[in-house]
Amino acid sequence: MTKLVLALGGNALQLSDGPDGIEGQQYAAGRTAAQLFKLAADKSISLAVTHGNGPQVGTELLRHDKAKDVATPFPLDVLDATTEGYIGYVLQNAFQNALSLSADVRSFVSLVTQVVVDKEDSAFQNPSKFVGPVYDYETAKNLEKEKGWVFKEDKGRGYRRVVPSPMPRRIVELDAIRALMDVNIVPITVGGGGIPVIEENGILKGVEAVIDKDLASSLLAVELKAEQFVILTQVDKVYINFKTDRQQSIERANLDYLKELYDEGHFPAGSMGPKILAAIKYLERVDGQVAIGSLDEAEAVVRGVAGTIIYR
Repeated sequence: MTKLVLALGGNALQLSDGPDGIEGQQYAAGRTAAQLFKLAADKSISLAVTHGNGPQVGTELLRHDKAKDVATPFPLDVLDATTEGYIGYVLQNAFQNALSLSADVRSFVSLVTQVVVDKEDSAFQNPSKFVGPVYDYETAKNLEKEKGWVFKEDKGRGYRRVVPSPMPRRIVELDAIRALMDVNIVPITVGGGGIPVIEENGILKGVEAVIDKDLASSLLAVELKAEQFVILTQVDKVYINFKTDRQQSIERANLDYLKELYDEGHFPAGSMGPKILAAIKYLERVDGQVAIGSLDEAEAVVRGVAGTIIYR
């Protein structure tokens, strides 16, 4: 049986042609489940599904700030858990509905997951993870003064709030994830990168941060010794010189070539960079295969006939 960690990008939950709010996320999740129907029903694949939460946790931060005069705002780690829970429900519901007419019914379980980070991680002094909506320069500056938030330019889009994004070190609920997969139940896990916690004398404590979901998914794939690690996103392949007149797609690559391109700065931190780093970290520890491609071609990407395929 092939172990597969499937990381869903933001377009799995937010589509430009759908309604707004939770209805929009349910609509997008339904389309995602339809794209992944054959994979989800294939019991020869031991499957774990992960997802992002950047826009959603940013919205929750905004919602809690707006309501602070009538209700005490939650800290960021609790909002990570909140969004992981409700996004997991939306995806779980969509997958189960998509498979409801299948003769081979399979169960999906949303698992709120803690991920240990290092309290000395330099990310806490240099926030870098984009969350929430896009603002123009003046609005971002005013919010910085008013709320003490940190903003950076999201290249080509505008300005977004950034929060610390420490490296994931250990997945607390790993044994539960393995147990579910061993009986062919699909865990929806490390959502949004998981809930960041630090460990002191065996005690876990949440911290204000957001873990990159691709890096957390990579760690999960390593710990599970998964033969395949697949990242589904908005682009059909990995490109160098993206959106320039020298744009070039990468069909196949080995680890050394990918590391060379990454070190040369071909992949921006705000877009493809974390996905490439996630692929590198996985392939440095597991002799498996990474595929990066479009959600619209999900099955073909997993089968290795679309997207970018990366091997050791």
